[in-house]
Amino acid sequence: MPRRAAKVDLNQKEIVKHFRSLGATVAHTHMIGQGYPDITVGYRGTNYMVEIKTDESSTLTKDEKVFHDAWRGTIHIIRSKIDSEEMLFG
Repeated sequence: MPRRAAKVDLNQKEIVKHFRSLGATVAHTHMIGQGYPDITVGYRGTNYMVEIKTDESSTLTKDEKVFHDAWRGTIHIIRSKIDSEEMLFG
């Protein structure tokens, strides 16, 4: 069965633009599917896997939950520009 188009959160474009304005590089990875995070961010020699959600009420899909639970690294959930700054700068 062909994979359907990946759903992109409404704030993804804004968050990607903000990461780039902070000097980060961004690769769109939402189209990989199977719960893989939406973007990968590179900043000062570190890579960050990022799941973008629109607000606090947004929850992980079943596939995202399975992927996050199995992944042996960190996946950041970002909902705003402030979240992106906190991820990069602490």
